[in-house]
Amino acid sequence: MPIRRVLALAAAALVVGAASACAAKASGSSDSRVDVVTAFYPLQYLAERIGGDAVRVSQLTKPGAEPHDVELSPRQVARIDDAGLVVYLRGFQPEVDKAVDMEAKDRAFDAGTAVGLLAAEEHEHEPGEDEHAEAAGGTDPHVWLDPVRYSAIADRLAGRLAEVDPAHASAYAERARTLHAELDKLNDEYATQLTSCRLHEIVTSHAAFRYLADRYGLTEIGITGVSPEAEPSPQRLVHVAEQARATGTTTIFFETLVSPKVADTIAREVGARTAVLDPLEGVSEPGADYFSVMRANLTALTTALECAA
Repeated sequence: MPIRRVLALAAAALVVGAASACAAKASGSSDSRVDVVTAFYPLQYLAERIGGDAVRVSQLTKPGAEPHDVELSPRQVARIDDAGLVVYLRGFQPEVDKAVDMEAKDRAFDAGTAVGLLAAEEHEHEPGEDEHAEAAGGTDPHVWLDPVRYSAIADRLAGRLAEVDPAHASAYAERARTLHAELDKLNDEYATQLTSCRLHEIVTSHAAFRYLADRYGLTEIGITGVSPEAEPSPQRLVHVAEQARATGTTTIFFETLVSPKVADTIAREVGARTAVLDPLEGVSEPGADYFSVMRANLTALTTALECAA
C-alpha cells in the first residue's frame, strides 16, 4: 500500500478515535448511559430517581460515613473528571468543591442554586465551626430536609440532565413529576401531623433541621452549629439545658452518624429521654431510603412534641 495511503488511513483513525473519546466523555459512559457522580446520599437519591436507566450513578461519600468533611482519593477525583454530570452542594463539602472547580466546572449542577438557602444559625462558634461556616458562605446546607425545597431541586436536576442528554429529556421530566408528587404527599403528611402539637421546640445534637423547622412552624435548638464534628463549649451546654427546661422539652434528639454522648449529657441534665432524628446525610440501614427515613423522623417528632393524632 502506498505510504501516502497508509498515512491518510492512520490520520482518519486518529480523528475517529478522538471523536469517540469526546462523545464518551460527554455521555460519561461507553454504553451510552450518562455517568452521574453525586456528592452524598440525598443527591444520589435524586439522580437515581430522575435518571432511571439512562444514567449510572455513583456517590463520593461512603455509606455510613459522615459527609461534611469528606476527603477524596485520586480515584474519586478522576471519577469527577470523567463524569457526564457532577451533582453537589457547594459549601457542604469543601474537598468536592475544589475538585469540581478543577475538573468539572462546566459539567456540574450545584443543588443550592435551585432554591434559596437559609443563613446558618448564629450562636457562639465552637472550635471548627468558624472554618465550616466560612466554607459554606454562612448558609445552612441541609436543604433536603424540607420536601418542598427538595422537590424544587429535583425539578432543576431533571432540566440539567436534559441538557446533558437531550434524547431522554421527556423521560427525565416525567420521572421528576412523579417524584414531585410523592414529595408533595410527604409535605402534606408533615403539615397535617405537626399542626396540633403541645410542644414546638426540638433540641438536636447539631443544627441540621432548620429547614424542616422553618417549613412546619417549629424552633430548632442545636447543641452545636451546622458541623456535627464541633465540640460544644460548657457555656453552650448550660444554655441549651436552660432552653430545654424553659420550653418543657421531653426529648433530646441525636443522629445516626455521630456519637450520642452530647445529647445524653443534656438529657441527663434536664431529665429528658433521647431519640433519633436522622439528618439524612447518609443511609446505612438496608432497605432504607429518603422517604422511609423522613417518615421515621415524622413519627419521632409527633411523639416527642406530643402531637394530637
